[in-house]
This record gives sequence, structure tokens and C-alpha cells, in this order.
Amino acid sequence: MQRRDFLKLSGASVGGAIALSSVPLSLLAGNDRNMRWASYISQQAIPSQLDTWFMEEIKRRSEGAIDFSQYWSASLHGVGDHLPAVRDNRSQMSLISPGYYESSMPATRGLEWYYRMSQADALQLVCRDVYENFAPLRQEWEERHGAKVLYWTNWYHAPLVTREPINSVEDLRGKRIRAYGVMNDTIERLGGSPVPMAAPEVYTSLERGVIDGAAGFEFVTAVSYQLHEIAPHFTDMGDGPHAPAATVMSMREWESLPEEVRTLFEEVAADLYERKLAEIYQPAAEQAVETALEDGAEFATWSEEEKERARDIVQPEQVEQWKTEVAEPNGIDGDAMQEVVREAIDRHDGQGDLKTPYEIYQARG
Repeated sequence: MQRRDFLKLSGASVGGAIALSSVPLSLLAGNDRNMRWASYISQQAIPSQLDTWFMEEIKRRSEGAIDFSQYWSASLHGVGDHLPAVRDNRSQMSLISPGYYESSMPATRGLEWYYRMSQADALQLVCRDVYENFAPLRQEWEERHGAKVLYWTNWYHAPLVTREPINSVEDLRGKRIRAYGVMNDTIERLGGSPVPMAAPEVYTSLERGVIDGAAGFEFVTAVSYQLHEIAPHFTDMGDGPHAPAATVMSMREWESLPEEVRTLFEEVAADLYERKLAEIYQPAAEQAVETALEDGAEFATWSEEEKERARDIVQPEQVEQWKTEVAEPNGIDGDAMQEVVREAIDRHDGQGDLKTPYEIYQARG
């Protein structure tokens, strides 16, 4: 069967489900489809590796009928323009980091917390479940921003990276720490001085002593930026996984797709949720640990008592502040959403496979 012929067929039903993995697709009317994929980060960044797998799998399962023109490193849209570009269908798919759109994504802001979880692959499933079970979150993406979430991802873990050792809350107090998103609030609550700063500026700022360290800077990316050359101390504060993000499709594009094509995207997303994040992130994190150690970096962790102390400083006040200052003014039932979040955390956290940078370091023996 030629590739163009398979596009005219409908999926075969097996027990009521469309068996797309073994039967060619469907209703693209004999035309191949090329989607514009745009991202503000490089193709080498750790979430990009997950996105690359997804696009390659879609192309493979569609026998090349669905392909992607890929624009990385803000080469098509400027940083902060990717969500509007998806809404307007200027690009059909993109990775969206909600921290760049906090004022217009109050419900999504209710997904990002520190000192509530321990595993990055569990956080991915928590975000999926809340998106499915809390309608205002879906509406925020699909109706307000015209973006269909295909799957959730995140920025792994972001240990504190500093010029000098930081072994306690007391050591952190007064330190100037570059932070991002909700991590700004976390650092401030722990007594540090958060300094908002774009990622490319961090190395030079560390080198010049403008800042003492960085938080909210995903570990693999921190190593690739060689931050440890200036700030060789990686410290696990027990704050948990970092920065939920989502890979989305323009609702305009999604609604134009034949049902069988939508099902293909949903099936690949379902396969991605089956531990694919850990499978892709783990080798990258292991290599980053080795690189950092070879360059003289040191890994440390706060004691369990100190982590618990920090948790008590940050939570539940961080969540309560979101409820009163963000959720309520935007008509969001914060209590209802956080109950869905809590149930999802109870269901998934502790069940993941992906190790933190410090756990990888420990496992080396």
C-alpha cells in the first residue's frame, strides 16, 4: 500500500478501539500534513528530547504523512510569544512554560509548587490528572488561549547551585539567588534575596559576583551552561521537581484534524506517559552528573530535619497565598483545585522511577 493510499482509509476497530498502531490512518483527503513546531529553547534542552521523541513517533506511525517543520531556540517566535502564536495558529505546536505567562494563567499557576512532591515523572502525571479532572484548568488553556494540551512535561529538578556551600536555611539567608517563577517566592520565604534574571545572563553574573547562586535552573541545563565552573556546589534542598510545562497544539489545528488523526496523537501521548519521561531524562541527568563531577563540582543535600524545616516555612502558606491572591480574584475555586492536586499527588508521588541529581550521585557508590 502506498503512503497516499493509506490516508484515505479509516482506522480498523478492535474491541471498539481504533488500532492505529497496525492499520494506516485515515481522512487527510490524500494530502500530507506538515505542522510548524516552535520552541523558545534549544533542541538539546531536556524537555526538547521528549518533544523530539513525540514528533518522531507521530511521523513514524503515520508513515511520514504527518511531519513537522521544527523551529528551535526562538528562531520563529520571540520568547513569550509562543502561546499567542499557537492561539493564532502561526505555529501549530509548541512547548509552553507557564512561568512566562503567569498573569494570564492563574489556574495553571496552581500546579507549580515547591516542597509538595519528590519526583519529576510523578509531577507529569499529576498535571495530566488535574487537567483531565478540573475543568477550569482545561478551559484556561483551550478556551482562553486556544491551546490543546497534548501532554505535560516539566524541567526535571533544579538543585541550588552556588559559589559557596549552602547547608541550611541559615546559610541561605541574605544570599542573592537567581530564581524563576514560583522559585522566587520560595527563595524569599527561606530568607534569600531572589534575583529575576534570564538564563544566558547567569554565568556572567556568577562570575562577577552579582549573584551568589541560582535556583530554578534545571540541572542538566545548568551543567550545559557550565554554571558549575563558577558555582561548583549543587545542593538538594528537598524542594522537589521543577517547573511544570506543556506541549500544546493550536485548537484551530486540533479541530481541523480527522478523528483518527486526533486518536493517533492521543495514543502517542498515552505511550509517552508510560515512563517515557524517566527513560529520556535519566540518561541525560546521569551524564550531567558525570560531567559536573569531572569538572570538580560537589553534590550535597540538606538533612531530613532541615528539609522538613524548610517545608514548614514554605508550605502551606505558599498555596494559601495563591488561593487568596490569585485564584479568588480570577473566579477559581482554589480549594477545589488543590483537592484535585492533593489527590493526584497521593496517587502518583513515590511511584516514579526518575532519580534526582543527588540520588544519581549517591548511586555511583
